[in-house]
Amino acid sequence: MGTDNGEKAIFIHFKQTILMTGFVIKTADRRTIRFRYYLDDAPATAEAFDGELPFTRTLVHARVSGREIWAEAGPSLDIIQENASVFVTPGEVVLGPTRPARVRTSGSFGIYYGEGKGLDSCNIFAKVYDEDRHILESLGEEIWRHGEQTLTFESI
Repeated sequence: MGTDNGEKAIFIHFKQTILMTGFVIKTADRRTIRFRYYLDDAPATAEAFDGELPFTRTLVHARVSGREIWAEAGPSLDIIQENASVFVTPGEVVLGPTRPARVRTSGSFGIYYGEGKGLDSCNIFAKVYDEDRHILESLGEEIWRHGEQTLTFESI
């Protein structure tokens, strides 16, 4: 018995959703911080980001926008604005869209470990697991006090 194209499309979508749930950050001292994608609000950004995993970036503190760690050069993604705002909640992850070109944060990548507000709209596409928020807060404070850290990003 065969399946029609609609059933195949549903299966493929289901398989992608199961496989693409989020990512983890691994620190040099072996801490792991889990993040969940906003698949309903930012599916294109989450999918593009997930497609770049694994990668490594050095993050610094962005105290000007609050309690945020960031990299000026995030993953190189050709994405539009999606679920974009300057207003974020602690634990959210943002990417500066490449379009429209006027966006000052284009190409940047940030993680808010506490209160903050972006300099320009970024795509908000993931959030830390509640159980791991204290680890993220600790990492953010360490980067603020002691400088940059190189982190590895991998799929869950």
